[in-house]
Amino acid sequence: MMPRKGTPPWLLVLLLAGLAGCGGGPSSSSGAGTSTGTSSSHLLYVSVPADNTISGFRVSNSSGSFTNVVGSPFPAGNSPGAMLVHPSDQFLYVVNRTEDTVSLFNIDSTVGSLTEVLPRAATGVTPIAMTMTSNGNMLFVLNQLSGSISVYSIKSGDGTLAQVAGSPFPTAPNPVAFAVTPSGKFLFVVNSNLALVFAYTVSGTGVLQQAGPPVPVGTGPFAVAVDPAEKFVYVANSQADTVSILSINSSTGALAEVIGSPFATGTSPISIVVSGPYVYIADQGTNDITAFSIDSTTGFPTVITGSPFVINTPQLLVADPNANFIYVLSERSVFVNEFSLDSSTGVLTVGPESSSVITPPVGLAVGR
Repeated sequence: MMPRKGTPPWLLVLLLAGLAGCGGGPSSSSGAGTSTGTSSSHLLYVSVPADNTISGFRVSNSSGSFTNVVGSPFPAGNSPGAMLVHPSDQFLYVVNRTEDTVSLFNIDSTVGSLTEVLPRAATGVTPIAMTMTSNGNMLFVLNQLSGSISVYSIKSGDGTLAQVAGSPFPTAPNPVAFAVTPSGKFLFVVNSNLALVFAYTVSGTGVLQQAGPPVPVGTGPFAVAVDPAEKFVYVANSQADTVSILSINSSTGALAEVIGSPFATGTSPISIVVSGPYVYIADQGTNDITAFSIDSTTGFPTVITGSPFVINTPQLLVADPNANFIYVLSERSVFVNEFSLDSSTGVLTVGPESSSVITPPVGLAVGR
């Protein structure tokens, strides 16, 4: 299903959930087998709501080849969606969209297998996205139908969650995406129906307070990312075929649109990631990924040589924490597609893809 200009992105999220995820055309997959723990590889997990499972892979840092994790797929909650690997690589967090919970899984350090820790933590209604501070001390869950943000402190050692006082915190109805700065000082929420981005400060205890008035962006904003220096916010406007650039007030967290913003991208941009000095945008309508280098002073992009990079109906982009790969989920595809990332140029090169996960995944998380 392709997004249409008249389709509200918040509704598209629910429609895609009903289709059990994203996909694209399959190609030859790497061989599956038994994984063994090694520093020359990292872990990758995908959530599969049609089966209520999570599939795990170990990915070679050199070749990018995928190997199935022992015991995969693993049982999950009802309609698992967004996922995150803790910076320690010890824990995996997964939202369960139809039961309004978030699951904690322990990750076996040797093979990468998962063991769920019960009970699951309660969220607001229809959790659709997660983000985490770079130090792994705090987890945020965006609840679409209740228009709220659940905030949890993460206990060091065992990864268990404790909801902070006052959580969940209200935001505008039908939020579709959010992002937190690496330091955890500020959090930004995209509302597609209103075409606004709301900024919040995050206290040391996780309490959210709105920072300045919401900032208008292009039509149908659907995804958001923050640059590592915490200077700029990038918002993919799916119905305007543009990306807005917002500057962050380093003291207050308030946002302001940068002069000259927005800039053009491909048709129907639906996902966006920042990896180091580069920004990558999944353009579903033009079947590609547009790539730009970022000016560290102005935030403005320069097109990377070879961009756009072809990929069929991309739905979700995820950068690995070591900035070596960009992973892609595509509409109706049962594979994870991979691009290697040249850190000196930002150029993407098509790499191996995973073995089939039987039915389309919707969430993806990568370890270090």
